[in-house]
Amino acid sequence: MATFFGEVVPAYSRAVEEGEDDSEEEENEEDREIRNEIQKKREVHVHWNPEITKSIDTSSAKAFQCSDLILAAGPNAAGFLSAFVLSSGSWETVGSVTLWNERCKTTANQQLPVGPSCVFHRPTDKPDVLICQCSCHVAEDQLFQWAEKVLGSIQKTGLTVTVLSDCSVAEYKTPDSVSTIPVPFLRALKTRHYKEAPHCPLLEQPNVITGLPAAVLSHCQVFGIPAVLYQCYSDVVKPDSVTMEAYKPTVSCRSLSRVMKLDSSESVDILKKLVRVNEAQSNLYT
Repeated sequence: MATFFGEVVPAYSRAVEEGEDDSEEEENEEDREIRNEIQKKREVHVHWNPEITKSIDTSSAKAFQCSDLILAAGPNAAGFLSAFVLSSGSWETVGSVTLWNERCKTTANQQLPVGPSCVFHRPTDKPDVLICQCSCHVAEDQLFQWAEKVLGSIQKTGLTVTVLSDCSVAEYKTPDSVSTIPVPFLRALKTRHYKEAPHCPLLEQPNVITGLPAAVLSHCQVFGIPAVLYQCYSDVVKPDSVTMEAYKPTVSCRSLSRVMKLDSSESVDILKKLVRVNEAQSNLYT
């Protein structure tokens, strides 16, 4: 009870028990453990085959010697590389990236991905060229990890990065009507150190890039790595031969021209076969 007007009297509530502070600390500790488990589950893991691992361990820079990294982010970009690049010559699988998130396909225990999320290939006659096909979704909290771990394991000196990316035309911003622009179409974005002229118009403001291509390009910009992004805007989200062919101007860039061996007609035939296989698989009930 107050003894004079204005005195502050500490209130006591029976709803609060004396051990509440201890229980809050215990709950916070439990929350931290849960967060740590989730973070560990969502880690990005880079796996190299024994030969690459040995070369990394024995190199002075403790990194893979590579002059050209070509990354395909999205099903159409990955399909384009399969039809126009990987379908000719001799290639070997040298590594992969595995990750888990809510949009990745998982096994029955819902903890591990069905297979590698991204796969690395290199031509046997040009071991300094590396191609990465990534068709899975990389969550926002995994983007920095992906770029840091993948590009961190590759020597930066003399490296050039080329990114091919899929994007919905609904994300393209223009003062004109999108219906007046032939779809699909390419736009390019490059880092300050990339000197080659892009083989399509540059991405106009106020358009922005997001996801894995943005993370890779940002990493390259920060570390002074020459890099270029070719983003294909399309109204088709599934693998589509017309969308894949929209990437054809990129074969003139130096990185892709080094590994191109098929002529255009052969590549188009392989592309059509690839799309037919994807269409047949999409019609199966699982």
